[in-house]
Amino acid sequence: MNFDLIVIGSGPGGYVAAIRASQLGMKVAIVEKENLGGVCLNWGCIPTKALLKSAQVFDYINHAGDYGIQIGKPEADFGTMIKRSRGVADGMSKGVQFLMKKNKITVIEGTGKLARGKKVVVTDKDGNKAEYAAENIIIATGGRARQLPNLPIDGQKIIGYREAMTLPTQPKSMVVVGAGAIGVEFAYFYHTIGTKVTVIEFMEQGLLPREDAEVSKELMKIYKKAGMDILANASVEKVDTSGAGCKVTVKNRKDNSEQVIECDLVLSAAGVSPNIEDIGLEALGIETERGFIKTDAYYKTNVAGIYAIGDVIPTQALAHVASAEGITCVEKIAGHHPETIDYNNIPGCTYCWPEVASVGYTEQSAKEAGYELKVGKFPFSASGKASASGSKEGFVKVIYDAKYGELLGCHMIGANVTEMIAELVVAKKLETTGHEILKAVHPHPTMSEAVMEATAAAYGEVIHL
Repeated sequence: MNFDLIVIGSGPGGYVAAIRASQLGMKVAIVEKENLGGVCLNWGCIPTKALLKSAQVFDYINHAGDYGIQIGKPEADFGTMIKRSRGVADGMSKGVQFLMKKNKITVIEGTGKLARGKKVVVTDKDGNKAEYAAENIIIATGGRARQLPNLPIDGQKIIGYREAMTLPTQPKSMVVVGAGAIGVEFAYFYHTIGTKVTVIEFMEQGLLPREDAEVSKELMKIYKKAGMDILANASVEKVDTSGAGCKVTVKNRKDNSEQVIECDLVLSAAGVSPNIEDIGLEALGIETERGFIKTDAYYKTNVAGIYAIGDVIPTQALAHVASAEGITCVEKIAGHHPETIDYNNIPGCTYCWPEVASVGYTEQSAKEAGYELKVGKFPFSASGKASASGSKEGFVKVIYDAKYGELLGCHMIGANVTEMIAELVVAKKLETTGHEILKAVHPHPTMSEAVMEATAAAYGEVIHL
C-alpha cells in the first residue's frame, strides 16, 4: 500500500502530525505497536494527572476543617484511584481512535521498521510482516524510562513510571530516584496518600533542578515541612533487593558519606531515553548524535523523505513540544512556510501541589547570557484570591531585560500556575515589554494578578507589597 505519509508512533507528536497531514490533503497511515496516544496519553501526561487529582482531593478533605467543614477521617482507596486513572486514559485513547477515523487515517497495528526505498515493514503481534511505502516517513517513536547502571528496573521492587501507575497495593514506603517532573509528581502523589517517601536527587539544587533556583528552594521547603525526606547532591550506589523490601545505599556527594535507606519499593525516575533502537536507522544511514536522531530545523534527517520529531530528537521531551514539531514538520512537507519553533519559549509544567510552571530564561541563565536584568517577585501570601482559597504558598517571578524591557522568563510556584503560564508564553511570543504587561489591567481578585504585581515589583511600582 502506498501513502503520502507514514508516521511511526501515535503519541502526541505522531497522531497530531498525522491529523494535520490529513487536513492538508495527504493520504496518511500511522503505525502503533501498543495503544493509540502513545506513552503520554496511556502512561504519562493524562493518567498521572488523574492520580494527582485524586491526591489533591484527598488533601482537601484532610484540611476540610480549615474551610469550616467538619467530616470524619478519610481513607485513601488506592485501588479505586488506580482504576479511575486507567479509565481516564482508556477514554482518551478511544478519543484518538475516533480522530483517526474522522480524518480517514489508516491505523496499522504492529512494530514499524524503516526499509530502503521509503518503505516501512510492520510486524504484527503474531509475527506477520507487511510492507508499506510512502513519499514521506516521520519517526515519532517516543521514549522510555531511562535506566541507571546502579538501578536496573525489574518491575517488582525497582520500578519505572508504568509500574508506579498500576501497583496492586499501596506501598508503605518508597524511595524516588530523580527529582525532575516525573519524580516530583509521583513523590507528591504517594506522600499525600500516606506512603513514606524519600526523594534522592543527583544535582545539588534538589527538587526540579532545571527550574529557577528560587522555585526549587521553595518547593524543597514546602515538602520538607510536609514530612517528605529529600536528599540532594546524592547518588544511589546500589540497591539490595534480596530481602522482603529494598535496602538503598545512598552516597552524599559532598562528603562521600553513605547511608542505607530501607523501603518497600524504589521508583527510578531518572529521565527518558529515546526509542531509536531496531527501527532501521543503521540500514538507511540515518545520522544520530548522543543517542538522538539528527535533524534540521524542520525535522528532516540526512536521508531524503525521512523525518523525526518528539523524544527521539534532542529537544525538550514534552508532549506539547512533540505536537508542535509534528505540525511544523508536515506543513513544511506540504510546501507551506511554517515558522521554526522557538525552544526558549516552551512552557514547562509540573503538576505536583503546589504546581510549578515556567518559560524562558532562569535568572541565572539570563545573567550567563549577558543580560542586565530587572527581576520582580510577588508572593501569593500577598494575594487576596490566594488567601481566600487557602493557597498562599508560592510566588510569581518575572525576569526582564533592563535595557529594552523584553520579557526573558517567568517562573511560578503555586495553585493552578500551570494554567497561568500561557499568558507569559503569548506575551513572550509577541515580544511584549514589561511596561505593557504592567499596564494591561488584570482582573481582581485572581491568582493571575500576581503576574502584573511581580512586573510592578521589577519596575519599583508594586502596590501590594
